Amino acid sequence: MIPFFDNLSDIRLLVLDVDGVLTDNNILCTEDGHLLRTMHIRDGYAMYTALQENLQIIIITGGNSHGVTTRLKNLGNIEVFTGIRYKLPVLKKYCEENNFQANEVLYMGDDILDISVMEWSGSSACPIDAVPEVKAISQYICSNAGGKGCVREVIEIILKHQNKWYNSNL
Repeated sequence: MIPFFDNLSDIRLLVLDVDGVLTDNNILCTEDGHLLRTMHIRDGYAMYTALQENLQIIIITGGNSHGVTTRLKNLGNIEVFTGIRYKLPVLKKYCEENNFQANEVLYMGDDILDISVMEWSGSSACPIDAVPEVKAISQYICSNAGGKGCVREVIEIILKHQNKWYNSNL
């Protein structure tokens, strides 16, 4: 496994899970049957900034929330794959169709279903509150929890390493 910071200049594609990464794993169940999640606004800003700096972002999630999809697509050109239990075939197909190599991919997940994708990707990260099995194989464990700025943390690290983060060269 390549050390996390040694591969950051190659990263062109950031792949994110939703629940436990972009959200805090909590779902508010309303009386009328809606399932509500919250997302950290700074994660959104970082994703928007990353897209402006040509870091491509896709989402692969087992969930299927119209609200989550709308939020992510409003940030920019983010492709969202929902209802995906087996994520690795989706990512491999996406990479093949869009000319990405594994070493150009950073995957961020938090649970068992993310492990195969994390192992395939050139770089991997997880929130501090990820399950132990994911922490054991992750190249970088964030200081922030899922839904609490962990995505911002990783994007800042990537873009600063590539001298593309705001004021990173001051």
